[in-house]
This record gives sequence, C-alpha cells and structure tokens, in this order.
Amino acid sequence: MFDRLSFPQPWLSLILFVIWQFLSDGVSGASVVLGLILAWGIPQMTQAFWPERPIFTKPWRLPAYLMRVLWDIVIASVQVARLILSPRKPRPIFVCYPLELEQPLAISLLASTISLTPGTVSVDVSDDNKILLIHALDAESSEEVINAVRTRYEQPLQEMFK
Repeated sequence: MFDRLSFPQPWLSLILFVIWQFLSDGVSGASVVLGLILAWGIPQMTQAFWPERPIFTKPWRLPAYLMRVLWDIVIASVQVARLILSPRKPRPIFVCYPLELEQPLAISLLASTISLTPGTVSVDVSDDNKILLIHALDAESSEEVINAVRTRYEQPLQEMFK
C-alpha cells in the first residue's frame, strides 16, 4: 500500500510542485494541496513511460544550467533578428553531433535545450542514442556547432547526470 503512496519520481514531483506554486495566484492552502496532488498524481500516471529512474548526482547545478540556457536564448534571439534584418544570407548547416550522454532524460534535455535556442533545432536522435542531428540556421562549420553544444550544454548535463 505504501508503495502506491510514494513518489516514484521525487525530482519531477518537486519540480511540478514548485511550478504549480509559481503558476497559481499566490501560495494558499488550496494551491498547496492541489500542488501536492498534482506532484504525486502526474508521476504516478506517467510511471510506465519512465524505463529507469534518472540519476541526478549534482542537482544543485540545474539552476545555473537554466540561467545559462535563458541567457543563450536572449543572445540567440538578438543574433537571429540581426541575421534576418541584414542583407547577408544565412549559412544553414546540418550537423551529426556525437553524443557522450547516455541517459535518455539527459539526451532529451539536451535536444530540448538545442531546440529552445533560436537558430538551432535538434532534428533526430539515432536509434542507438549515439548521434543527434542538429540544424543550425547560421554556422561556419560543423565543428563550431559541435564545440558550442558540447561546452555550453552537454558537459554541464554530464556533470548533473553522472
């Protein structure tokens, strides 16, 4: 009985609860109770979709990672706007990015981060989770894209998920 009452994904539950509190109109007894119900219920309903529990070894690095992503979104938005308004033609490129990440959640976070950043889109992940296909709107070479993704996003995710 206690197994059904437990939180199968405690980090997901915590994130859901905090996001619910931000979305509700102030912290009240009702929003806390509903937040707890959602934080428990959503992971219970989606438990079958989680083949293995993700292992966060350094979760305290997540806020710095999120701040980096938000900063990169702002900078990339300005760069894309400049590119669109300038007479220079963009240099689009597809890049086969070799993944060092192994956990499915970490790979999904990397792909989502790339797609959230204006000017880049993660297109596909290979069946063996070793290659991520990325489309960049404007890049000089594939090495430029690979180095940027590896240093800005993949290495911090590796530190969080090792």
